[in-house]
Amino acid sequence: MTTIELDTPHGPARAHLHPAAAPVAALVLGHGAGGGVGAPDLVAVTRVANSLDVSVALVEQPYRVAGRRSPAPAHQLDAAWTAVVQGLLTAELRGLALIAGGRSSGARVACRTAAATGAGAVLCLAFALQPPRRRSGSEPPSRVGELETVTVPVLVVQGEGDPFGMPPPGPGRTIARVRGNHSLRSDMPALTAAVAGWLAEVTAAQRSP
Repeated sequence: MTTIELDTPHGPARAHLHPAAAPVAALVLGHGAGGGVGAPDLVAVTRVANSLDVSVALVEQPYRVAGRRSPAPAHQLDAAWTAVVQGLLTAELRGLALIAGGRSSGARVACRTAAATGAGAVLCLAFALQPPRRRSGSEPPSRVGELETVTVPVLVVQGEGDPFGMPPPGPGRTIARVRGNHSLRSDMPALTAAVAGWLAEVTAAQRSP
C-alpha cells in the first residue's frame, strides 16, 4: 500500500493506494461521515477488488485529514472528491476505467459526482437513504434522487435492518440485501460475494469493444 496526499479546493486529501499487479480497472472509494477508510466493509471490498485485478484507492476527505470528525458540507465533499479522482486518473490510475463508490456519505458523494468524474459504474455500501426525523417530528425527504441521477450501473449493498432504509431497485441499479444494519459487519461473505459478482460484470463490460 502507498499513501499520497492530493490538493483539493478545501485542503489536502489523502489516498491509500492498493494497486493490482495487472489492473483492468480502478475502484475509488470514500468513507462514511464519521468513520474512516479502515471500515470493515471498505477493507473487505478492497481485498475482493484486488483479487479481480482492480486497483483500489481509499480516499480520506480533507476534513478527516485535518483531524475533524464532523463532515464538511456536501458541496465541499463533492468538490474535494472530484479533484482527488481527477488527480488520480491523470497519475497513479492513469489509463484505467473508473468505478467510483464508498460507504454511506461516501456513496452519496460518488453518486452526486458520477457524471463529473466520468465514472463507468458506482458501488454504494450502506447508502443512507432516509435521513433521521427532525426534532419537530417531521420526516425529511428521501435521498433516492441522488441514486436516480446516476446513469451508469449501480450496486447498492444494504443491511436489511439499516435504520436509514432500503433503496429501491431501478434501471441499471441492483440492490443486494444482506443481514445486518448500517455497519454491514454481520454478513461479510454475502457482501463480498455480491461485490465480486458485480465487479466482474462491470469490468468485463468496460473491456468489451
